[in-house]
Amino acid sequence: MVQVNVQDAKAQLSKLLAAVERGDEVVIARNGRPIARLEPIASPAPRELGILSMSIPDSFFEELPEAELAAWER
Repeated sequence: MVQVNVQDAKAQLSKLLAAVERGDEVVIARNGRPIARLEPIASPAPRELGILSMSIPDSFFEELPEAELAAWER
């Protein structure tokens, strides 16, 4: 665990964020009294599409073939 005062945290924010990314715990203190903790944000869990329990395949986002595009442009 690393504890830094507010002024040091302001001056070294990028360095402290890199430490958090490595897994270190960083506590920010005012006058030696801990007031905040920096911690990494967890990746959000995958969400379901509305009330349906289905997934959209990656191929859905691929470009349509020319013949398909032509049929939609009629």
